[in-house]
Amino acid sequence: MVKKVILDVDTGSDDAVALMTAVLHEGVELVAACSVAGNKDIEKTTENTLRVMEALNADVPVYRGCAEPMVKFLCQNRIPLPEYKPIMVDGKLLEMHSDYLDIPASTRKPEALSAPMFYLDYLRNATEPVTIIAVGPLTNLAVALTMDPDVFKHNVEEIVIMGGGVTITNASPSAEFNIWYDPEAAEKVVQCGAKITFVPLDATHRAVITKDDCVTFRELGTFAGDFAADLCEQRIAMHSATQPLYIPDSAAVHDALAVSYVIDPSVLKDVRHVCLHVGLGDFGEGQTIVDPRYFTGEKNCWFAFDGDRFRFVEILCEAFRKK
Repeated sequence: MVKKVILDVDTGSDDAVALMTAVLHEGVELVAACSVAGNKDIEKTTENTLRVMEALNADVPVYRGCAEPMVKFLCQNRIPLPEYKPIMVDGKLLEMHSDYLDIPASTRKPEALSAPMFYLDYLRNATEPVTIIAVGPLTNLAVALTMDPDVFKHNVEEIVIMGGGVTITNASPSAEFNIWYDPEAAEKVVQCGAKITFVPLDATHRAVITKDDCVTFRELGTFAGDFAADLCEQRIAMHSATQPLYIPDSAAVHDALAVSYVIDPSVLKDVRHVCLHVGLGDFGEGQTIVDPRYFTGEKNCWFAFDGDRFRFVEILCEAFRKK
């Protein structure tokens, strides 16, 4: 069954793989892509999103989204990310996300409507349900909710969020980056009343991509296979230098796993119905707090603790062999 999808992205390396999967896989009809600030500033994430669409010759509109979190930058008492220190290996600078994707600059422009306004307009007029896959900070969705608290109660089949982590974090000892970047937005979305599934680091660090998988992508003989291999190899180098995973020479390609879940839910394992809230201050800022008690508060989302890396690679190959 083909799923109508809106993809909300802060396009860096794994977002690009997710976009290619959503554009090319026959199980997805990509209605639109919305950019948001996160991995990079809004100008770069929007341009990178447009670059992927143009490289694939995809007739998918791109809506420019929010340039900063809802309130975080207004507060003086928030705990900042640690100071970035360049990572050099064999004389080369390693980055998880380059400022701009290494493909031609786009000649296209984003749509005139902003991303939050697009959500309001599209969902109010939709004739069938759509799945929203949010793989960056949740600012666009939260701003739309601020304008209309019921916007996601109608015509939204599911909101899939790449973010959070219980046993694994990256932005702080307690938080994953997407949720940490705009925790107020994340908490607002969690409480919106739609069906929500989290694809957190607990799952993405299990369904990893290896160097051998990159060889498989290249053997497809397509632009998407080659470019995905380039991006995954970039991530493997960074993981190997800063955060080695359970399989040597492998990387988490978080955002593409969220798209793959919509194509085939079996790619996620140990998915639990939980009560979840987002920490909003101090060292718990951005923490996805899953209530571990037997008698919890009301269960409000699904949360994956594992993933199937073999099925993940199959789904990516199904998409990338197309173009």
